[in-house]
Amino acid sequence: MGSRYGAKIRKREQAVLKRQRALYECPKCGKKKVRRRGYAKWECRACGAEFAGGAYSPETTVGSAARKILSAIAPPK
Repeated sequence: MGSRYGAKIRKREQAVLKRQRALYECPKCGKKKVRRRGYAKWECRACGAEFAGGAYSPETTVGSAARKILSAIAPPK
C-alpha cells in the first residue's frame, strides 16, 4: 500500500499489515498454518481447510462473541 502522510497513519497501516500477514492456528487441525488467501478468505496450509473470517484476521470480535453466546446456550456435543 504505502501510505505517505503522517506517522500515525503509517503506524496504523503497519499494525494492520502485520496482523494480516501473520500465521494463525487452524480451527480444524490445530496447527499454526493458516494464511490469508483473499479478502476474508483463510486457508490452512497443513490440512487444506478453507473458511471465511475477518478481512485482516481469521476471527472477528463479533464472531468470537457470538461463539461464546452460542456455547453458553447449547454446549457443543
